[in-house]
Amino acid sequence: MKDLKFEQKRSMSRLEAADQLTALAAALREGGEAEVELGFGTLSLRIPDDLRGEIEVEIGDGEIELEVEFKWPATKRKTVPAKPARGGTGTGRSKGTKRSSTKTR
Repeated sequence: MKDLKFEQKRSMSRLEAADQLTALAAALREGGEAEVELGFGTLSLRIPDDLRGEIEVEIGDGEIELEVEFKWPATKRKTVPAKPARGGTGTGRSKGTKRSSTKTR
């Protein structure tokens, strides 16, 4: 289940569509805490420096559909440094050697 989903479907002029894309582009360019006017109100988002994008074009049933999608984590991810292996070589075994175990009573 998604925490939040907003979807807006409406008819608009070519100029209105361009203005909306321009506002989104400005928010992406600025990054950080961004506010975008979307006609109904203001959408506030945290936009990180790195994100994933997808552009999809579908042609069929007498229509052309253009989707532009950007995704990023909802929260900042923390990078945890890897712990160094003991002895500096990881398992301490070289390739091709078998591990043996000894049981004592």
